[in-house]
Amino acid sequence: MLAAPPPAERPLLGVALRCLTATSFAVMGAFMKYASDRGATVDDLIFYRSVGALPVVVGWALLHGGAAAVRTRQPLKHLTRCCIGLVSMVAAFGALALLPIATAVSLSYSSAISATVLSALVLREEVGSRRWIAVVVGFLGVLLVTRPGGGHVSTFGVIIALFASLGQAAVAITLRQIGKTESPSAIVFWFTLFTTAAAAAALPWLGVRHGPGLTMILLSGGVLGGIGQLASTASVRFAPVAVVVPFDYLQIIWATLIGWFLFATPPTATMLAGAALIAASGIYTAYRERQRGLIPAEAAMVPEP
Repeated sequence: MLAAPPPAERPLLGVALRCLTATSFAVMGAFMKYASDRGATVDDLIFYRSVGALPVVVGWALLHGGAAAVRTRQPLKHLTRCCIGLVSMVAAFGALALLPIATAVSLSYSSAISATVLSALVLREEVGSRRWIAVVVGFLGVLLVTRPGGGHVSTFGVIIALFASLGQAAVAITLRQIGKTESPSAIVFWFTLFTTAAAAAALPWLGVRHGPGLTMILLSGGVLGGIGQLASTASVRFAPVAVVVPFDYLQIIWATLIGWFLFATPPTATMLAGAALIAASGIYTAYRERQRGLIPAEAAMVPEP
């Protein structure tokens, strides 16, 4: 059977899907932050994030080849990616519980900085002077967002947020490897199934009971997370990565507005300046790496969760 031809480029559709990604993840973050403030544990957040996304992911796989779409030739590499991704998700949700939502989201995008460093140290990729300058600019942005010594944010929250971004960078490195042979459907499906099973196994010890209202909020967050993942994957099928990546940072704008109006945490000038530097660093890094063909499209997905 002949392989289906790749879809024609439709940049506006790709951009629209990327905007949907950023919006879905931002609203998901608001739901999970709200639930965390009302007693939901990190394991609760991971479980509902995963179980809510699972029907969306399964539906996507059924529309794109069924079992054949999620068949894998690299099970051990998937397992490695899933374990790293789960640890990163635990840290990311922990940071979301401890930090203002805009700060947590901004720091999650520092993964582009870590990915550049890891690619040089682990993959021995050549990193030019302009990309190192982008790393320095991004690091300055992190300093502005976290305001070290200012006492405005949780130090532990910042530490685990940066740890989460390091984990997300490690995921991007693994995606550079498995993305060469595995379909986007398989990558998303196996990760969602893995995190659902792992979080469900821990629920008797780490979970708490919720009322129906909070449960619906948590499940809605999971559905939005699944939609965001798939919209991110689909976006790079219709437009070049360099075109869609700048729209990822719409999530920071949404998170800032959500934090301001729903959680009464208005942004400061230094936080906004830091987020802008992180965004500029990430956009330039993604542009250069994709221009040089260093990453598959799947590795350009927005940071989890």
